[in-house]
Parts: sequence; structure tokens; C-alpha cells
Amino acid sequence: MKWVLASKSPRRIEILKSLGKDFLVCPSDAPEFTRYKRPHLQVADLSAKKALDIAQKYPDACVIGADTLVYCGGEVIGKPKDKKDALRILNKLNGAWQIVYTGVTLIHLASHTFVRGVDKTYCKARKLSAKELQEMAGKHMDKAGAYAVQDDDDKFIEKMRGSRTNVVGFPVEMFSQMLQEFEK
Repeated sequence: MKWVLASKSPRRIEILKSLGKDFLVCPSDAPEFTRYKRPHLQVADLSAKKALDIAQKYPDACVIGADTLVYCGGEVIGKPKDKKDALRILNKLNGAWQIVYTGVTLIHLASHTFVRGVDKTYCKARKLSAKELQEMAGKHMDKAGAYAVQDDDDKFIEKMRGSRTNVVGFPVEMFSQMLQEFEK
């Protein structure tokens, strides 16, 4: 079966390659809008919209859609808009516990197969100085929360409870379980 990833995320591409999957990369243009307010429903909905968008172009392929966000202090946090927004986000997360949610959807239109899951990981950010936050702001503009646990020089997160790959943007453990269900 042909596989298509509905994302251009370098981290998702790298993780899927490490799992031995051969796949085509075809980023979705689906609008990142959802009517849901709860973070787990948002990522579930957005991952499904992205997967369905690409599945309509590749109905005989298995399409993988994913969406990640950070939730802290009652606020859903996505990717920063600019450096100023990145600094605002990092100040909010500084020293705080947060939850990283990733929704993953697998769709194969030809067989009417649809599997969706949401993973969450609790993360505790280190308390950094204003100068350290300023230096960090703008380094990770393409990542929810404006930080990157996979980068060796990014020491923002000091504790994690749950999947590390979920925080990177693609929960391998959940995906493996979804594949088993999908291939039944």
C-alpha cells in the first residue's frame, strides 16, 4: 500500500523514516480552523481535516495527518506568529507545567478505513532568566510552544511524563497501535 504524509514537518518525516515507512510527502492546504475549544478535540479534528484533504487527491493511498499543540494555563498554544509572539509564549511556559497534544489520523478512502488517536504528554519547563528567554525566542518558529526538545541546545523542558516523540510532533507508540488497528 502506498503511504502519504499530509505534512512537511521535518520531525514527522524523520520519525516516519526511522520506522522504515516509505511514503510520499504531500502537505495539506486545509485551513487550520476548528470549532472545538478543547485541545484534544482540536488536534483530533485538525489531523482528520489534513488527512482527508490529501486522501481526496490519493484515494488509493493510506494518508497520515497530524496536528500538535501545547496547552498551558487555559490557553491553546500553537506556533508563534513572530519573534515577539515567541517571547510571549516562552514567558507563559517558563517554569510551568503544560500538556502537549498530538492528533494523528489515518485514512484510506478506497477501503473506507479511518483511524484516529490523540496522545498527550505532560511537560515541565525549566525556569529561565529573561535574557535566556530572549535568546531562545525566534529559534523555533515552526514549532508549537516555540521550543524543540529534539534539539540538543534547547534545554527548556526539564521533565516529561509521557511520550517524548509526541512532544517532537509524532507519537510513535500511539501510531504503532493505530497501525495494528488500521491493518486489521
